[in-house]
Amino acid sequence: MLTTAPTMPLDAFLERPPEHTEYGQLIEKKHLTAKTGRIQAKLAYYWRTHLLSSNQGGEGYVEPPCRTTGRVRCPDVAYLTPDLVAQHGDFKVLPQSFSLIAEVISPTDEAEEVFTKVREYLTSQVMLRLGQ
Repeated sequence: MLTTAPTMPLDAFLERPPEHTEYGQLIEKKHLTAKTGRIQAKLAYYWRTHLLSSNQGGEGYVEPPCRTTGRVRCPDVAYLTPDLVAQHGDFKVLPQSFSLIAEVISPTDEAEEVFTKVREYLTSQVMLRLGQ
């Protein structure tokens, strides 16, 4: 089910984004399961473990909002470099894509929706990992 939300300027949206939205549209998240959450948690844990053991720094996030090409997306798991953490601090919506993004893809995800996300992230110059 897709319900159109009232139109608002992007800057206003970035200051106060409603939950579960993409710019200009209210999105119902379909097929979120315990398995999806478990995969997100494990991936975030592994990334965090690597960050600590390698002394690379930066921060990992789960479903953080970021701006891509004309909209806001919330990748399943994301990483931000130490320089970008220092630059943006505790952001409401990161004004760019993250340094590294992972999307958990399920068999019920529509291919065109997945490809649209991938194109947006790649256009925003992110390293992308897809997993199932």
